[in-house]
Amino acid sequence: MKTHSLYSLLKIFGTVMMALFTACTVGPTFQPPTPDMPSRWTESAENVSARADAKISAWWTLFQDPVLNSLITRAITSNQDLRLAETRIREARALRRMTASKSLPAVDATGSYTYSRTGDTPSSLTTTQDLFQLQANQDLYQAGFDVNWEIDIFGGTRRATEAADASVAASVEDGRDVLVSLVAEVSRNYLDLRGIQQRLVLAKENISLQEKTFDMVRKRFQSGFGDELAVVQAETQHAIARSQIPPLESAASQAMHQLALLLGLMPDALVPELTGKKPIPATPPQVPVILPSELLRQRPDIRRAERQLAAATAEIGVATAELFPRFSLAAFIGLESTDLSQLVTSGSRFWTVGPQVKWSLFDGGKARAGIEASNSRRDRAQIFYEKTVLTALVETENALVAFSREQQTRQSLKTAVIAGQRALSISKTQYVLGFVDFLNVLQIELALYQSQDQLVQSEQRLSLDMVALFKALGGGWEIPKEKNQSLPSEK
Repeated sequence: MKTHSLYSLLKIFGTVMMALFTACTVGPTFQPPTPDMPSRWTESAENVSARADAKISAWWTLFQDPVLNSLITRAITSNQDLRLAETRIREARALRRMTASKSLPAVDATGSYTYSRTGDTPSSLTTTQDLFQLQANQDLYQAGFDVNWEIDIFGGTRRATEAADASVAASVEDGRDVLVSLVAEVSRNYLDLRGIQQRLVLAKENISLQEKTFDMVRKRFQSGFGDELAVVQAETQHAIARSQIPPLESAASQAMHQLALLLGLMPDALVPELTGKKPIPATPPQVPVILPSELLRQRPDIRRAERQLAAATAEIGVATAELFPRFSLAAFIGLESTDLSQLVTSGSRFWTVGPQVKWSLFDGGKARAGIEASNSRRDRAQIFYEKTVLTALVETENALVAFSREQQTRQSLKTAVIAGQRALSISKTQYVLGFVDFLNVLQIELALYQSQDQLVQSEQRLSLDMVALFKALGGGWEIPKEKNQSLPSEK
């Protein structure tokens, strides 16, 4: 009897191993897309150098501003959006482990106790002994292990695990995309703040200039060398200059509050640190950028779209496996006895083992509809990937155009400011000598202030354009581990 049982087990084991050796994986195997990328950027600037080995991982350090560097470092460790991204990564990894566990045997421990008593009035009795046995009470104790192993012959579980691996990688890239946006947002708000503060300085200087002009005109009028209209015009211009201050102060406070939010702080936490006169961080003499082909590797959103395409491709295999039979090996090893004290003796042992097969012969087209739906999701992921690549190219080209043209704008405004300062000096001298009226002086003063204000805004936009450029290039997620503890790696 034991020999026969051993022979049966060996036969079952051989069948299972043969099935494993002949196993196949259904569904398409993912091939990374290779889109055609331009060899160079269409737009170029004198201080922009494109090369394959350009280092853009910590691009904000090019501004050489210690305060900005500190703000970004703190944002990376405390920003709530990054913390949310971390939770999504942990969830994806847990779901992956759940999927992979389906390829392993499932073992359950079982135990039961049953008390039974037969009826008192049976329909037919043959002997007195039968009556005794029928009326007897009985205890039954059982304990054991139930094992079930579904053999992944056609690769449905392997494809599901493959899709889960791709989903984990996609969630990591999503976190990196959040990091790219975060460092860009911190930089943008900081540059906005410094630009507003410079405009405040300029506006206050303009108020001081208007006060001096108003005082000069009033004294000339009191001395009989001017008219009342000039005094009223000077007073009007002075009031208009003062009106520029409150909106700028409001914008500065809002920028500091937004920076505090990005760092996960209370709204007024950064006010003491950021209040004061600070210059706008200037762009460097040379700005390094990567080549178009490097966008596929650098931009997290492209990498995420590629992993989503891989997951959608693997899901086709999961759906295709539903067309094929499922094989599993079930076994139960246990102890059974009517006497609890005899439960652990050798005589109470029993076991069952055997293969099982389940094949849906008719499901109303459900499996094939699932395959069709999976193919549609894969096609959608392919289209989304292609759109993401094109969007990345357009964003980078637009950022290069803006950065290049703003340099030209800034240079023109510098020339205008220098000319305006000279014109104001000449007009004041001529007004004192009586060669021109005061309206001419006011117009030149207003034009000079406007050109100075526009120059400050141009310098601010130029720095912001550099931020937009590096965000379009996907720079900022390759941060050293000690500075990026909040975002897990792919592994």
